[in-house]
Amino acid sequence: MGMISQDHAKLDSDTIADAIRPLVKADPSIKVKSVIAEVQGKFNYTVSYRKAWLAKQKAVTKIFGDWEVFYQTLPVWLKAMTVKMPRSRVQIKTLPVYRESEEVQGVRVLHRIFWSFYPCIVAFKHCKPLVQVDGTHLYGKYKGALLVAVAQDENQNIVPIAFAIVEGKTADAWEFFLTNLWRYVVTIDGVGIISDRHTSIDAAIARSNGAWSPPRVWHMYCIRHIRSNFLRRFKAPYLHKLVVNTGISNCCYGSIHSKFVASAYD
Repeated sequence: MGMISQDHAKLDSDTIADAIRPLVKADPSIKVKSVIAEVQGKFNYTVSYRKAWLAKQKAVTKIFGDWEVFYQTLPVWLKAMTVKMPRSRVQIKTLPVYRESEEVQGVRVLHRIFWSFYPCIVAFKHCKPLVQVDGTHLYGKYKGALLVAVAQDENQNIVPIAFAIVEGKTADAWEFFLTNLWRYVVTIDGVGIISDRHTSIDAAIARSNGAWSPPRVWHMYCIRHIRSNFLRRFKAPYLHKLVVNTGISNCCYGSIHSKFVASAYD
């Protein structure tokens, strides 16, 4: 058969999913353009981006399971984790389901979840009194955000200490995360917390009733974010290193106290 460039109606996404299954199993993050190239090589057809994307999703589901199954088994997995490591900490917040303004009895959906493995809780006691928090958006079928807190040991190793899946990087979500982080993991005084300058984090800290405020905790802004914001406003590359050195000189961990930064920006 000669090379045929157009798509073929009978070359559906199910057929493609079976063909690319070994590739997806080896690399679940494989690019769609690589799927298109694989189909071109196997079948001599160039399929549309949408069909290749759909085939990849089906292959992922066949290999690893679908989103609904994973979310339904999440409480079971967490229960097994706490049985295996009894002093691990888990907090789940769910919401009721409504159908035509009436609550569906016996059915609730995940809203937020916080967890910290017991080895992480113990590890923090041997780390520097410093916590860095950040979040990233989730781009799967169900949106939301993953929030993470990390610490650093004396050998400069990064130690993850707590995680949360929330509806987004909102003030309420950060308050949920920081409240549980303070309650179960960061239980000592005199700690520094580093974050970016997102207003939702500032709002959550303001709501903490002193749990994340001096003298118990000192809030600092990440020097990397400060540097990026500074260079975006002031187009002077030679100032780049000076900004970083200023941050390091005010805190041995490479960050600046929030009040100092706020005054510098005002």
